[in-house]
Amino acid sequence: MFRRTFWFTAGAAAGVWATTKVNRKLRQLTPESLAAQAADKAIETGHKLKDFALDVRENMVRREAELGGALGLEAPVDPDLPVQRHYAVEAPAESAARPGTYRTLPSPSNNRNEDH
Repeated sequence: MFRRTFWFTAGAAAGVWATTKVNRKLRQLTPESLAAQAADKAIETGHKLKDFALDVRENMVRREAELGGALGLEAPVDPDLPVQRHYAVEAPAESAARPGTYRTLPSPSNNRNEDH
């Protein structure tokens, strides 16, 4: 008699446990719950990316300062020297005498494989 009661109770407890577990899993798989989980993961990933970008920027500034010191870029500039301007597109020889004139780029092509 006690044996049957024990197994009946054990079976009922296992059924309750399994039912609770399945219901909990079903609630996790509802569209609302999945959307909330995805949003939480997206926010967490955004925070990690932001932290990474801040670390990269901090290390970049530190490394640029090291390189500037090693190359002497931090040295004071002599005020008697003229300021040298660098242009992305150089002027041809005939317009070099006229300041403020620049060479024009060739007409735009329709080649989509060009780097822009």
